[in-house]
Amino acid sequence: METTAFGERLGRTLQPGSTLLLVGDLGAGKTALVRGIAKGVGLDPDEVSSPTFVLVNEYRGRLTLHHADLYRIEGAAVDDLGLEELSASGGVLVIEWADRMPRPFADAVRITITNKGGNVREILVEENR
Repeated sequence: METTAFGERLGRTLQPGSTLLLVGDLGAGKTALVRGIAKGVGLDPDEVSSPTFVLVNEYRGRLTLHHADLYRIEGAAVDDLGLEELSASGGVLVIEWADRMPRPFADAVRITITNKGGNVREILVEENR
């Protein structure tokens, strides 16, 4: 629940053109964080689902939220998703499994979620360099 609450606070601060790169193991809480971000940008968090099979979901609120999941793809296939165009579209782009990107966006914010056991998560937010 705290992961979602953190995401909501973060979502309220996001500006058009924001790109977030989410990294963490399976079950770390990446999608829970995105649900919070969605609420923070004025969306119903219950409508947010992991786009593992569709690869990119789009939600419209105060800002358009593009939610990508790279779990099933990597390398050159990532380039075919058009993530650079989505990043430049004036909405917010959140990419789960961003460590699979061959060239992560230099101006993005990287968020690493680590499961510390039980319901404890560590969330590290840093500039992507």
